[in-house]
Amino acid sequence: MRDKERSILCFQTLPNLKTSNFSLTETTHHREPLWRNAQFSCRIRSDRSNGSFGNFASVSMAENKKDKGNEFAPSTAQLLKHPLAILAFVPRDAAIFAAGAVAGSAAKTVTAPLDRIKLLMQTHGVRAGQETAKKAIGFIEAIVMIGKEEGIKGYWKGNLPQVIRIIPYSAVQLLAYETYKNLFKGKDGELSVIGRLAAGACAGMTSTFVTYPLDVLRLRLAVEPGYRTMSEIALTMLREEGVASFYYGLGPSLLGIAPYIAVNFCIFDLVKKSLPEKYQQKTQSSLLTAVVSSAVATLTCYPLDTVRRQMQMKGTPYKSVLDAISGIMQRDGVIGLYRGFVPNALKNLPNSSIRLTTFDIVKRLIAASEKEFQRIVEENRQKQSQVANN
Repeated sequence: MRDKERSILCFQTLPNLKTSNFSLTETTHHREPLWRNAQFSCRIRSDRSNGSFGNFASVSMAENKKDKGNEFAPSTAQLLKHPLAILAFVPRDAAIFAAGAVAGSAAKTVTAPLDRIKLLMQTHGVRAGQETAKKAIGFIEAIVMIGKEEGIKGYWKGNLPQVIRIIPYSAVQLLAYETYKNLFKGKDGELSVIGRLAAGACAGMTSTFVTYPLDVLRLRLAVEPGYRTMSEIALTMLREEGVASFYYGLGPSLLGIAPYIAVNFCIFDLVKKSLPEKYQQKTQSSLLTAVVSSAVATLTCYPLDTVRRQMQMKGTPYKSVLDAISGIMQRDGVIGLYRGFVPNALKNLPNSSIRLTTFDIVKRLIAASEKEFQRIVEENRQKQSQVANN
């Protein structure tokens, strides 16, 4: 075949084509022509005869997959000129993992003082002892107490295990949410509201179960005096309370996080989806939607979070979720279930907003990088085609 001649291979569907009774029984080595040593055998269904035919010719195709991806890939100079395309080399899951880890870590560090205040307000009754458990501390009182007793560093006490926890927590949660959404899709490929809620609940429980021991360590380090490092408190818990102590309060934690993530993610997705196309791409829309979804989820699920925290404490008098709810309400009333709600809301609103907005921005950035990469590939393909025609 001459250099300027081109071969065209066409595929066509044959509607009445039936399966043949003949089969190829001997294969050839990679890219070796079939006519050299292939044998073709047949068996007649009536079993009247069977045998092997001699050499035969066939049309075959071979593709070097190793070189295909690099043939039109952007050069180093093109990547330096268009750095956004570099992101296309990073696997999507890895990019989402990194984005979730960085966003979660930054959000937790910024809101750590509010989280510490919330924990002290939630657990003050258990720490103070049952005789004086009715005396609760307020928001301002907790701020003054930490500053007076521990100084500025005290507001970030327990933040390191929380940051370490949030890296796998965010990654598992976001990846699990995408996986469960695909799992709960209907036959028509659409995801219902119930499906979104179920996906969020399962994602929240999965990530909580995986990272729960770190959450217990963070709580003990934040509210119990005398401990300075995670390793110190972990060894003490193993020695005095056993492995089960790392999962104290897991039940109410799963019950609390399931509806929280379900409501939070579902409202965020539905509100964002209902916006006009031009507003869906704006960062301000993501921020506002995240604030609304987080506020509704926090108000709905906060009592279970208070129950969980009090059951995690060393020496807790509560053995079950119902026991804790009745005990807290008997001691402090309904308001006792919402102790620390204000700092928690102030913490969760920016925390959730930063995380969900960053996730949304990174997804758009990944899509833009893939488009840029494909544009350069198509440009290189057209240039090579022009050279070949000339």
